[in-house]
Amino acid sequence: MRKRSLRSRLTLLVAAAVAIAVAVSAVGCWYFVRRELSWQLNQSLRDIDVPVKAMQAAVRECSSEPAATLDGHPAFTEPMQIVFPGGERCVMGNTAIKVTPHDTRVAAGYLGQWEFYDGRADDGTPLRVYVRNVDENAAFVVGRPVEEINDTLRRVTALLVGVAALGVLVAASAGLLVSRAALRPVGRLTKAVEHIAHTEDLDTRIPVDGSDEIARLSASFNAMTAALAGSRDRQRQLVADAGHELRTPLTTLRTNIDLLLRSEQTGRSLDPAAKQRLLVNVKAQFAELTTLVGDLLQLARGDTDREPHTELALQQVVTAAVERARLRGAEVAADLEPWYVVGGAASLERAVLNLIDNAAKFSPDSGVEVTLREGVLTVRDHGPGISEEELPHVFERFWRSPSARSLPGSGLGLAIVAQAVEEAGGEITLDNAEGGGVAATMTLPGSAVPTGRE
Repeated sequence: MRKRSLRSRLTLLVAAAVAIAVAVSAVGCWYFVRRELSWQLNQSLRDIDVPVKAMQAAVRECSSEPAATLDGHPAFTEPMQIVFPGGERCVMGNTAIKVTPHDTRVAAGYLGQWEFYDGRADDGTPLRVYVRNVDENAAFVVGRPVEEINDTLRRVTALLVGVAALGVLVAASAGLLVSRAALRPVGRLTKAVEHIAHTEDLDTRIPVDGSDEIARLSASFNAMTAALAGSRDRQRQLVADAGHELRTPLTTLRTNIDLLLRSEQTGRSLDPAAKQRLLVNVKAQFAELTTLVGDLLQLARGDTDREPHTELALQQVVTAAVERARLRGAEVAADLEPWYVVGGAASLERAVLNLIDNAAKFSPDSGVEVTLREGVLTVRDHGPGISEEELPHVFERFWRSPSARSLPGSGLGLAIVAQAVEEAGGEITLDNAEGGGVAATMTLPGSAVPTGRE
């Protein structure tokens, strides 16, 4: 079955289910007909009423063999006789019935007043026999051939077999039609998947009709391919942007190192002040390159290998970030209230530190204010602010404000912040604050007391 196609399996399953149902119904019908015919035959035997005088005549003229006449009248056409407890019989019809223990016991009154059983005539003909006690020492026995019932059952059996075979054929045809109709959307989905597998065209979309499981599967597949396409586009953009950003410090490094090497190779020493400036510039470019590579690794790790999330105290994470910022020379004033969230401690600390470093960069003289109130973390500076046209782009990768191009940085800090906050299920906004400067607001779901969540 596993080697067959889904369509053939569905067709076979439908045909098998219908065949079993038809077979069960046919067997049940056969047993019902058989029971009904047997009941009717028993009733017909029970309704036979033989005059007492005929029985007395049979006893007077008792013969254990069939006779043509009885008391001067033609013998009964039905197989019937009188049986005594000793096994003797007085045949009343033109056919004799073999005496059985049932007959003698009913005649003696051991088995009650009457009984039905399957017997045989002397010539071996199968009979349905009815024996009834008619005296203290005698029983009336009558039988009828069961061949008519058997013929009827054979005809019913042939009819039921024909109906069952026709039902299976109809079921197989219906199953094939149903499988074709039901699996047509699956076929479209399969073709789309195969097309994507061969062409890597993630822009392929499957039409979604209705709201059944197949439609939901198609919608989910479209959402998956859209997500994959977006991820691929982001990767390409990241590679392109990273290559562009890396080109500048690498070019500067190569130029400065070439100057230093040429001065050594030609024997013409550079002016000590110029050489010092070149070395300082090389060191600065190395520092910028290191920062850029670290930011790129952080973004790449966030896209593919997220940090395990646990419940943590956000105020402790912010405190650690504040201490690191102070070690870098930033003036930070912190006012923090307890708040517990589920997230990655390292990524959230990196996000908060990036916000503080970014704020300190634009307000070196006024310091940075950090507050935490009911899950809302605010990092504010007192710098020049950001123009309204630039606000929608602040969280884009490698985007830098024209006014900040002269300041150190790679344009990835706020993108890392947005990624970390999104992973923790929160929101981040950046707006101009009243009184000047910029306020970054990070909102994270959580509670004021630990809950033990993971």
